[in-house]
Amino acid sequence: MRILGLDHGSKTVGVAVSDELQITAQGVETIVREKEDKLRRTLARIEELAAGYEVSAIVLGYPKNMDNTAGPRAKKVEEFKAALERRTGLPVILWDERLSTVSAERTLMESGVRRENRKAVIDKIAAVFILQNYLDAKKQG
Repeated sequence: MRILGLDHGSKTVGVAVSDELQITAQGVETIVREKEDKLRRTLARIEELAAGYEVSAIVLGYPKNMDNTAGPRAKKVEEFKAALERRTGLPVILWDERLSTVSAERTLMESGVRRENRKAVIDKIAAVFILQNYLDAKKQG
């Protein structure tokens, strides 16, 4: 079974999926939201992707502060987690996402992706980093 990885933002949700052996993560898409509090279409799209890829769980990036505390963004992610679990019936695992967007930005810069093009894929790449970190930790422990 595959695992879906998500990077939740105020305007977008980056999506990644693991291979069937749960070794590697690949970027799937970036879901663009009209408004932060409008989740119906976003949840429906994630539900479609989860069914299409036959996923058994969802890993959701959890934006902790650098001092390991949970701020306002983390509260939004916790609410999103609850909505995802209700909608999909799948377990949703919160995974520390600190620096995942920074790592994604660095990777895109090093790959020569122009600044104006990075914005379109940054969240999808961040979702890949979140999911890959989860898969690597799962293998080790």
